[in-house]
Amino acid sequence: MGDGSLGNNGSSTQVAYCWAEIAGFSKFGSYVGNGSADGPFIFLGFRPKFVMIKKTDSVTANGNWVIIDTSRNTYNVANLLLFPNLSDAETTVTAVDLTSNGFKIRASGAVTGLNLSGSNFIYMAFAENPFKNANAR
Repeated sequence: MGDGSLGNNGSSTQVAYCWAEIAGFSKFGSYVGNGSADGPFIFLGFRPKFVMIKKTDSVTANGNWVIIDTSRNTYNVANLLLFPNLSDAETTVTAVDLTSNGFKIRASGAVTGLNLSGSNFIYMAFAENPFKNANAR
């Protein structure tokens, strides 16, 4: 944890959520934004059901957590977003294509913060139909 005031403050509650990547079920990683409406494609190896993205190199504007899922977005372009760190209602804006093997950023970054040029982002994704370790009958 180190001795920094943000990550190891003795007077604050600390929470850690830890997951292990499982091939065909979940994937965690990072990408760099390019600031274009033709943003990066992130290969997952499965169709995502749920993706959460966070800009990591600054806590300034557009540094929110963003959730995209196929329960609310039943077709592309996925444009219904949730910001779990805010009390905002669901936002409608062109954002991401959820593909058969990953996701493609379709936002330039100004509204969603998902593709600001040169910014670093982390993501976690869970599969729509995990199948690698399925037990068939």
